[in-house]
Amino acid sequence: MGNSSGASLEEITTCESHQWYRKFMTECPSGLLTFYEFKKFFGLKNLSEKSNAYVETMFATFDLNDDGFIDFMEYVAALSLVLKGEVQQKLRWYFKLYDVDGSGCIDREELLLIVKSIRAINGSKNEMSAEDFTNMMFDKIDINGDGELSYEEFVEGIRNDEMLLKMLTESLDLTHIIQRIQGELKENY
Repeated sequence: MGNSSGASLEEITTCESHQWYRKFMTECPSGLLTFYEFKKFFGLKNLSEKSNAYVETMFATFDLNDDGFIDFMEYVAALSLVLKGEVQQKLRWYFKLYDVDGSGCIDREELLLIVKSIRAINGSKNEMSAEDFTNMMFDKIDINGDGELSYEEFVEGIRNDEMLLKMLTESLDLTHIIQRIQGELKENY
């Protein structure tokens, strides 16, 4: 996001930017979104411990300067990525999201934790269990068999497997959150 993802304010319309700014400043007049406000902002209540940990990780990926807050520019960069980001940009963000401990690699436990958390938040009922999905991803893209996915393995593996790309994209589809924001914006005009 921001400069690192290639998403920029120029990629969104002036009208969108104005609407997002009004929504952002209405929800957090200080101009800084805390983790608590982030959860409230997106209607995330009564989360399990695992789901809450996932939301914390998501918050951290949007908090580009690691100051514990999401400012308006970070917010716009995140929305721009979700709405208009290219596959490579989204894969970079997905990797950062899945790399919970920031080690530069994703291990099975991290992937399983995030998959379970995403499913809990989205309420998705998939045919494949979270464990089976995690094992399938590792079987397909852990090229060197070390039990960890490097950034390169992750990006190349997902890009070269249409089914994994589709499953990953659908599991992290945030359009319902974007639609909620846009719906609230329309109500206020």
